[in-house]
Amino acid sequence: MKLSELLRALPEGALTIPPADGAELSFSGLCADSRTVQPGDLFFALPGTKVDGGRYVAEAALKGAVAVVASSDAELFDSGLPIILADDPRQVLARAAAAFFGLQPRVIGAVTGTAGKTSVASFLRQIWAHAGEAAAMIGTTGVIAPGRRDYGALTTPDPVALQRLLAELASAGVSHAAMEASSHGLVQRRLDGVALAVAGFTNLGRDHLDYHTDMDDYFAAKMRLFDTLLPRGEPAVIFADDAWSERAVTAAERAGAQVLSVGRKGGFLALKRVEHRRHAQVGEIHHDGRIFEVHLPLAGDFQFANALVAAGMAMGSGVSVDTALEALESLEGASGRLDLVGATPEGAPCYVDYAHKPEALENVLSAVRPFTTGRVVVVFGCGGDRDRGKRPIMGEIASRLADVTIVTDDNPRSETPSAIRAEILAAASGAREIGDRGEAIRAAVAMLAHGDTLIVAGKGHEEGQTVGATVHPFSDHAEIRKALAALPGAAEDGGGQA
Repeated sequence: MKLSELLRALPEGALTIPPADGAELSFSGLCADSRTVQPGDLFFALPGTKVDGGRYVAEAALKGAVAVVASSDAELFDSGLPIILADDPRQVLARAAAAFFGLQPRVIGAVTGTAGKTSVASFLRQIWAHAGEAAAMIGTTGVIAPGRRDYGALTTPDPVALQRLLAELASAGVSHAAMEASSHGLVQRRLDGVALAVAGFTNLGRDHLDYHTDMDDYFAAKMRLFDTLLPRGEPAVIFADDAWSERAVTAAERAGAQVLSVGRKGGFLALKRVEHRRHAQVGEIHHDGRIFEVHLPLAGDFQFANALVAAGMAMGSGVSVDTALEALESLEGASGRLDLVGATPEGAPCYVDYAHKPEALENVLSAVRPFTTGRVVVVFGCGGDRDRGKRPIMGEIASRLADVTIVTDDNPRSETPSAIRAEILAAASGAREIGDRGEAIRAAVAMLAHGDTLIVAGKGHEEGQTVGATVHPFSDHAEIRKALAALPGAAEDGGGQA
């Protein structure tokens, strides 16, 4: 691809090219990581939170990069490569990747918010599939598409990986793609090359304040989905019952979006009545003068909220209300989201949930209380190198909403595990401390009696535990199954179903 072709796909003035024949410069790939540069790549020296990418242009040159794109104030080490200047190199990378790979699914929906993004993206994919569309999901749990299931690690992939993936999906016949939009991904311009047809907002709670300056800054990052990325006039589906909902509606309306609100206060899909059952719930939903009774096979108010956002996004993209709400009755929960792993011989259910932030932990503990006749037991910890302020908040929530709290290790990363636990325990009155996560799960399962419910929170679908710089194999699901299988009277498959 020639730089002149790329320029036609970018806003005027986005790049300042070198003199002479700069516009005729050719490149065969895009890269922002000097460690993975291939010969012929256009290297983007992006500003980082710790180290500026300009320090690595010499390494990129040695590996065969043909030119460098950088901001005008970047600290560039001499490499002999042509330097192309950009006011916003991250945005240029995202749009360049979209132009380079060329293909995207015809309909793309993105959802943002603190909690529920994975579930909404998963539900939206399922609704589209129910409507007969070839649909995919991209998010924290990886990629799910017809004939494809890849485990992932990032909520929102980097723009080159994302555009390569979108092109692969489109080439394989995928017409609809649902994806998560994290605040990091939005601020870092990872979605700026994605052609969105619909967007959604779930809620806002404390998270990532190690990255964002305060909650207003965090909210503004989320709102980039509406005020910058969603084309004017396209549908923005807003969950109406959150403390930040009105501000989200205002931001979306100001950006010219078609706002569709859902929830108990929703104007588009209004939830009027909910009957909770052990592993399901029945809701009465009003839309455009019609009343629908929907049997959702998932427990918890938060799951109905996520389902309504997904249904609203599906309807915003052209699915009929009858088809969208009919699809809710066969939804499968996203991996690691209030995921029933098994039950003790006495029938006490054991769940894994990804809740690793205050509101999510409060939601999941509240969700299981209506069908728990005994004790709610929770095992959780907090990740290292992340927002420390949420640790005592989560400790207080656990001690208030659970009958038994066991504080353990999550992904301590570079921090001292015992120090993380101490910050949680400072506000977790009566909690028990067991640092080894496997041991904590075994202790929790062993104490369960008839009527109890166990929640193992924080890691969800993850299959590793990060200690220092090493990721050790670890699965909450596997540990629960082993603990259930070791109980007296357990079935050979590791416990009965609840």
